[in-house]
Amino acid sequence: MDTLGIDLAAQPENTAACLIHWQGGSAEVSKVACDLDDATILELIHGVDKAGIDVPLGWPVDFVYAISEHHALKRWPKKERLELRYRETDLFIHDKTGLWPLSVSTDRIGVTAMRAAALSFSEAERRDRSGIGKIVEVYPAAALRQWGFDSRGYKDIKGRETRLKLVESFLQQTKPWLCLSADQRSACEECDDVFDALIASLVARARAVKITEPIPPRFMQQARVEGWIALPKVGSLRELAVVSDADFSVLPLA
Repeated sequence: MDTLGIDLAAQPENTAACLIHWQGGSAEVSKVACDLDDATILELIHGVDKAGIDVPLGWPVDFVYAISEHHALKRWPKKERLELRYRETDLFIHDKTGLWPLSVSTDRIGVTAMRAAALSFSEAERRDRSGIGKIVEVYPAAALRQWGFDSRGYKDIKGRETRLKLVESFLQQTKPWLCLSADQRSACEECDDVFDALIASLVARARAVKITEPIPPRFMQQARVEGWIALPKVGSLRELAVVSDADFSVLPLA
């Protein structure tokens, strides 16, 4: 199995990817790359079994309805602002981890979501955003917390020292099955986008081998429209390399 993690930005700059090959109880990082344009992203996705993308794949249903009503010169719906700011998956993540994902409707992440929406994914991916196909939405900070790591303060230049410690701790916890070169390790240490892409690729594996939290049935319809963040189960990091991928399949859509 090959998995891909993409830390998407609104432009090619700061967009990073990590490709991992899984075989025989080991995971080899076969490629990390930065500054990716849309064509390169689609080419990478085409060549893997599962891809985890760190970006919202949809907008809150209530927000879309409110904007539509407003655009049609109708009265603004009586909705709580929390319902307009966050999707069901965002509320689920907060309930499970205490973290708040960025709001795709009110934070700058919405610009990045527009780039993702404009990518020419397959028809199946456009018809269902819950992660049952090749592409699944991920949130590295939440995954790290589920795996027992402190996900605070490792971003950007000012977080370099924290990131160095986090990468060291993470690689210690994933010995001996996660294999990466000295240059790839250095890339994770020097750039949080690359490290997030590594985590995204691991979460793609977790979703593929069914060790993520299941989508509650009552949220399934909204997950298909709004997107759903794949959240690894608590303490599941060590299972990624030992769980068989024999039963893995990308579910087709009727």
